[in-house]
Amino acid sequence: MALRVLQAVAAVAVLCRFPVTLTRAGDRSEGTPGQSYVAAVYEHRVILNPEPHVPLSRAAALKHMMSNLDVYEEQAARAAEQGAQIIVFPEDGLQGFNFSRLSISAYLETIPDPQSEDWNPCTQTDRHTHTEVLQRLSCMARRHRLYLVANMADLQPCCQTSHPTCPPDGRWQFNTDVVFRRDGSLAARYHKHNLYFENAFDAPPTLEVVTFDTPFAGRFGVFTCFDILFHDPTVRLLEQGVRQMVYPTAWMNQLPLLSAVQFQRAFSLGANTTLLAANIRADSLGMTGSGIFTPGTAIYHHARAGQPEEGRLLVLRIPVLDTAWLGTEMRAKGQAGGETAKGEGESQHCQEDSLSTSPPAFSPSSPFPFTSSMMYDPFSFLLLSGSEGQLTVCDGPFCCRLQYRRSPQGGNAELYALGAFSGTHTVNGRYNVQVCALVRCLGSEVSSCGQEVEEAESRVDFLLEGKFGTRHVYPSLLGSGMVLEQPDQVKTTTDGRVAMEHSGMTVGLVTACLYGRVYDQD
Repeated sequence: MALRVLQAVAAVAVLCRFPVTLTRAGDRSEGTPGQSYVAAVYEHRVILNPEPHVPLSRAAALKHMMSNLDVYEEQAARAAEQGAQIIVFPEDGLQGFNFSRLSISAYLETIPDPQSEDWNPCTQTDRHTHTEVLQRLSCMARRHRLYLVANMADLQPCCQTSHPTCPPDGRWQFNTDVVFRRDGSLAARYHKHNLYFENAFDAPPTLEVVTFDTPFAGRFGVFTCFDILFHDPTVRLLEQGVRQMVYPTAWMNQLPLLSAVQFQRAFSLGANTTLLAANIRADSLGMTGSGIFTPGTAIYHHARAGQPEEGRLLVLRIPVLDTAWLGTEMRAKGQAGGETAKGEGESQHCQEDSLSTSPPAFSPSSPFPFTSSMMYDPFSFLLLSGSEGQLTVCDGPFCCRLQYRRSPQGGNAELYALGAFSGTHTVNGRYNVQVCALVRCLGSEVSSCGQEVEEAESRVDFLLEGKFGTRHVYPSLLGSGMVLEQPDQVKTTTDGRVAMEHSGMTVGLVTACLYGRVYDQD
């Protein structure tokens, strides 16, 4: 998206009832007309070091990482056989997690900066020592003719006299994404900015906003896991007009608002971007959930309880969203330009007259609001009552409005509530949010509203609306059994009002959410 468009409209993608495909893992969507490419992500069941706090020899660490790289090799070959041109592997996929700064030492390799050095580890093996992992990844990309994105541990020497933030041991240790071109050359290196309880790693001394170019789809941005919730570097990439992102992650699911595929889908819709998201599969840590998401189509995987703990490869043909690259390609072919599929191009303005100008007042029969914890935040809730109606609930001056029509299945008496929260989230990270959420409560007591739920039977048609103090609002719609549904419409007005509308759900409703990030209040 061009920067002027991004500044002119809210970051919510305005989806005007265009045809979409949402397919579960294992399914394939139909090919996308026009300029497109084939992407792959691999959800990896990482082979773990059973004693991550015990330092290893370099040989032992390499043996461990090579066992995971053997799996990567198999999946890269499978992806290439299906026509993939780019593949993304997850965060921590080579070594695992829970290392100390000392115990990860043998896993580290010094990764040169591709902005200052042109290097192909596969063909120039003697240039840098102790780069066995980089060489293996490089040769993998070269062998299968793939752009390849992986995550690994990087060591960069530093001097405290010239870098005051240099650690006492004289080196930075970074959680790092690397990107290889299909000839094996190193295309990009990104050091994760927003660490999540990662004792083995340092935050980079300066922010890195990293992109790389491809011959088949133009430009991609790079960020990692927890970065998705923060302005830097993610929104900076969007402000630069980057609309295609690669996203290695090791995400622990947290319902009802932040399960992996739920927020991956929300980010793709809210930022109007492609997101190639590869997660770890680790049941003991609640890690699963990967997908290939564009504003109009997706394929995803979320492992359910009882399923074998194994990896999952997802492959999908998707449209190119880099408008600059598309323009160059069209000019090169002598074309005057073509139509972009609805929902895949710039955000579109929908008619605003269906949005109310003010929320309805509480009627005398309206239930009283109550407070319950959701995602460790004190949400103000109102219960839904009857088969249809409208509610407004506020947290201070921030208000959320709901119009609904509910169709309970089988005479169930599931409890639903509309929640609002505006403030700073302070548990497992600190960041400011404004959230409107319609959720199914876990039980029959109001205290259960906001707790984790995966199953629901009630189909709910709704219009959910809030007036936000940010233009960065991410819409999600989660159905029973971790099924993602595409909203019929997401509308935004110039005064900050955002509304999501949907009817005809295929499964019961678990969560409908407008998740606003107020970055300037962090």
